[in-house]
Amino acid sequence: MRLSSIFFMATAITFLFFTSCNNAADSAKTAAASKPAGDDMVKRGEYLVSITGCNDCHSPKKPGAHGPELIPELLLSGYASATPVPRQDTALTKMGMASFAPDLTASSGPWGITYAANLTPDSTSGIGTWTEEQFKKALTQGKFMGQDGGRMLLPPMPWPNYSKMTDDDVKAIFAYLKSIKPVKNSIPEPVAPGKM
Repeated sequence: MRLSSIFFMATAITFLFFTSCNNAADSAKTAAASKPAGDDMVKRGEYLVSITGCNDCHSPKKPGAHGPELIPELLLSGYASATPVPRQDTALTKMGMASFAPDLTASSGPWGITYAANLTPDSTSGIGTWTEEQFKKALTQGKFMGQDGGRMLLPPMPWPNYSKMTDDDVKAIFAYLKSIKPVKNSIPEPVAPGKM
């Protein structure tokens, strides 16, 4: 091998080594810069809550000119006790069908009757005392109240859809939910099939 070829290969390897190190450092800086912090994290969480449909079931609604409208002061507070519980039609249930309350905060199906949880930071009826780890277990593993050894979340909560959610997205959603107005609203226990 000629000396000029060896020199060229050594130069190329050195160039590639330093370029890849700089690219790795730049990538780490970019990743750190793209992670939301503070208000940006709360805004990201609000965005994620809006596109993942949390308000569909967890926010009480009132009839409006264009269909159901969110009640701002009850945002994400779960089942509203004044909402009629959907009647269960046994024939439809046997076929696997479900029915929903008019504002979608309660549902009945083969699993029984379920009520949407209070996701506000109220300390007695919402997620005010929850840790981020509990929230993550509930959202991504379907654990009721984020507790190991307890029951699983019941339909229609689509937790399997969120099972691949990134830690950053879970943190952002949790930050947003902790930032909203707490609403005291205790939710009834689910009703088992056949006990309705």
